[in-house]
Amino acid sequence: MKWAKIKLMKTILVADDKESVRTLVREVLESEGFKVVSASNGSEALSVAEQVRPALILLDIMMPEMNGYEFIRAYRKQHETPIILLTAKMEETDKVLGLELGADDYITKPFGMKELVARINAVLRRGSAAIPTAQRSLSISGLVIDVETHSVTSHGIHANLTPSEFDLLHILASNPGRVYSRADLLLKLQGTDYENVERTIDVHIRNLRSKIELDPANPTLIETVFGVGYRFRRP
Repeated sequence: MKWAKIKLMKTILVADDKESVRTLVREVLESEGFKVVSASNGSEALSVAEQVRPALILLDIMMPEMNGYEFIRAYRKQHETPIILLTAKMEETDKVLGLELGADDYITKPFGMKELVARINAVLRRGSAAIPTAQRSLSISGLVIDVETHSVTSHGIHANLTPSEFDLLHILASNPGRVYSRADLLLKLQGTDYENVERTIDVHIRNLRSKIELDPANPTLIETVFGVGYRFRRP
């Protein structure tokens, strides 16, 4: 019941140039208790997103006027709203590019509605999960992680993290020295291990290092444990 009430307050922006996709997704999400707004291209999506400030954006990559990649580049300059890519492209490099630009997740067309709803709920839960009081503010190795405000400063400088990057950092920094496999991290982020586990986590880690490490090429905070996964270095 509590989660149902949370969903009623959430607005989802669906940006796709195909009306049939927008209509189907709208019907399914509204039946799940979400409010849905839509756009048929990236330029329109930017305008709508500024007006309604959605809780999450479902974003098609191949759209006229402004494609999904261009939308993310423009939108991420000022906003950290979670983005799930809707992609018909099968090449891994296309999906990795979307993650590198700041998308939180992707789902390949054609997709099932149950999987789409599950992915949306998983991303939204990241910002609404209960955090023990002792873990709501964490200061470690030059980082200050504030769960209440969902903000991070690295050596006194604000780090503009996406929801996925923030949660990934909080998981690692809350347990310094503990090694997490890629599957472990994706399970904690999404509740299940979806496709392309290694690439998804690797891209998020690379983005995170570029924002919090003094020298991303030689990271000292998030260490790679070859053949296993990642860990946050003990102070």
